[in-house]
Amino acid sequence: MNTPRIDQLLKFLSANPKDSFVRFALALEYDKLGNEEKTLAYFEEIRNDDPDYTGTYYHLGKLYERLNNKESALNTYKEGLKRTAGKDDKNYRELQEALNQLLYDE
Repeated sequence: MNTPRIDQLLKFLSANPKDSFVRFALALEYDKLGNEEKTLAYFEEIRNDDPDYTGTYYHLGKLYERLNNKESALNTYKEGLKRTAGKDDKNYRELQEALNQLLYDE
């Protein structure tokens, strides 16, 4: 089931299929609906197509954690840290905190 917001985002995406911002927004909308499959697909597409879209790493890592895929979460946080180091302090700190928490919980 799509919401009006998702329908609008899908229209934007059809006009520009590689738009990372739109795909990110779609992933977040599907996440709100609990559709982990579509959320995962959009986040992984962004990571593969636009690896410097740094906001993806935190959310993708958290999704992997919810899916009990700790290894993928760990790798995602580490890759995100590499991508954000010296470029995006806010995301770097969030990723570092998420990684520390994941390691602490083990």
